Amino acid sequence: MAKGKDKGGGQKNHNPVIKNRKARFEFHFLETFEVGIVLKGTEIKSIRESKVNLAEAFCYFRDEELWVKGMHISPYEFGNLHNVDPFRERKLLLKKKELKKLKENLEQKGLTIVVSKLFFNERSLCKLEIALAQGKKLYDKRQDMKEKDSRREMKDIKQFL
Repeated sequence: MAKGKDKGGGQKNHNPVIKNRKARFEFHFLETFEVGIVLKGTEIKSIRESKVNLAEAFCYFRDEELWVKGMHISPYEFGNLHNVDPFRERKLLLKKKELKKLKENLEQKGLTIVVSKLFFNERSLCKLEIALAQGKKLYDKRQDMKEKDSRREMKDIKQFL
């Protein structure tokens, strides 16, 4: 049997993409980075099953290293002893040049680093997409909602024609 195929002939989804939709609504993304993440034990199996919550995840600096906090990876169902704390802080892997750039930008008022997406790259390595972001004002959020509603209405109109 071919790799990635089930008996029914359809493709299995071994490489899920988990997005943080709340971050896109709350922040303007100024710049994005693709970074590695240090995982332990059975966390990768839970990620492959899409049992991850990125809604409250954010990044911060500790001892010249970047860490992600608030990312929930559910314990693997068959992991018993090898499961780790679902809310533990995880180290992010970046180049020194990128770390320096992020740290300098983070010193500006109103900027933060948020997690926007968790995915597997073409080499099947788990990666995070983080973004240097600035919080949106209430009127920006209202404008985004109006644009979204108008796009939805246009889509509905096209369906009827």
